[in-house]
Amino acid sequence: MDSNKRIPKHVSIIMDGNGRWATARGMSRSQGHAEGVESIRACLQAAIESGVEYLSLYAFSEENWNRSEQEVMGLMELFFTGMKSELQLFLDTHVRFLMLGNRPRLSEKLNKAIDEMEEATSKDYQTTLILFFSYSGRWDILQAMKKAARELTPEQFQAMEQQDFDSFLSTRGIPDPDLIIRTSGELRISNYLLWQGAYSEFYFTDTLWPEFRQKEFKQALEAYAMRERRYGK
Repeated sequence: MDSNKRIPKHVSIIMDGNGRWATARGMSRSQGHAEGVESIRACLQAAIESGVEYLSLYAFSEENWNRSEQEVMGLMELFFTGMKSELQLFLDTHVRFLMLGNRPRLSEKLNKAIDEMEEATSKDYQTTLILFFSYSGRWDILQAMKKAARELTPEQFQAMEQQDFDSFLSTRGIPDPDLIIRTSGELRISNYLLWQGAYSEFYFTDTLWPEFRQKEFKQALEAYAMRERRYGK
């Protein structure tokens, strides 16, 4: 990519299409999810090469708990083993790992692994990889409202501005996404970053997530660079 082109500081991806990719090949949905991990690795590498500071991924929504027990358990195990196997790569490439979402719904084993991964990668990093897991935009706004109600006086609550509310969201301290990518041809945001994505640019592609690799990621960056962001001006 031309170094003079605008690079988004934060790129977020709604990873979609693992199941359809696997079904089309006579494979199980779990195999599709496993192949999707390869796309995560590819996009992370592309983000590092392009100078993207934050890459976030919508990995598992609050609504995904309604899937079959077998698929949910498979995703939990894939998440757990993935963190263990990727740790050294993250350290070598100076990547910080963060997991945001409704943590109490996750197992003690998984929460412990998340804490260890976040701590191990919290120093000497240049890129941040955020996994939104057991997350939804409505949940985030609701938990932020409850937290604000607990911590603020009625007068402070009434006087709260938008920037004040940002500090109660799960994404506190993280810049809003400049670019949100959705794969697999679906044209919706599926309850994702409803507050934070208010002025994000969107990029939709028919490519299924297991086939979305470095080339496709950089094509999305090229499309973003051609746009003019006016923020209502």
